[in-house]
Amino acid sequence: MRPDGRRPDELRRVQITPDFNRYAEGSVLVEFGETKLICTASVENKVPPFLEGQGKGWITAEYAMLPRSTHTRSGRNAGGRGQEIQRLIGRALRAAVDTRKMGPRQIVVDCDVIQADGGTRTAAVTGGWVALAIAMRGLVKRDKLAHDPIRHVVSAISTGIVKGEARLDLAYTEDSSADVDFNFVMTDDGRFVEVQGTAEAEPFSAEAYDRMVALARAGTQQLVTLQRQAVAAAKV
Repeated sequence: MRPDGRRPDELRRVQITPDFNRYAEGSVLVEFGETKLICTASVENKVPPFLEGQGKGWITAEYAMLPRSTHTRSGRNAGGRGQEIQRLIGRALRAAVDTRKMGPRQIVVDCDVIQADGGTRTAAVTGGWVALAIAMRGLVKRDKLAHDPIRHVVSAISTGIVKGEARLDLAYTEDSSADVDFNFVMTDDGRFVEVQGTAEAEPFSAEAYDRMVALARAGTQQLVTLQRQAVAAAKV
């Protein structure tokens, strides 16, 4: 049994609460077990300089861990790790959208960790997509867009090898002791957007990798259902 009693192929309790922020065009509180984030999507009627005059839109993200999201207080500077994660979130969300249908506007997705217990980047991608989808639906409803530019649901989940066993959705106690640690970002039709992984100790086999892929695919399909339900429940 895992430390929290889950099966190897079982997600933590996942809850996505839409409309968590009254001001943002799209927002959610996303919870993966004890990991909790606020994700907001803000629509800006401008684009980065490199896209000016092209008629296309842009999706970008910012990620931060709030000072007391872990056992000890940390500073507010995102640091190198935070910058790497927010770039991952931005790439993942852009893969979900046809930016040519957005018009000349930018959507900034902010992912703020209020409590961390492993898997913050995967929770940020998953919750960030919901906030983004709600914002897009609002633009269509207000006749700012003719069609919803969202092409795919994108979600993310961690897998790993812990004590020789392939496991899904690692909490911190497992993540910190894993022999192999992976993050998968996937579309609703089972394709890969990004894969991040490493052997922390011994190299892993192709068979072990295949087990982790199978876990990730099953896990993200469960997340897709929850993401769609959250978007449908939003008061747009």
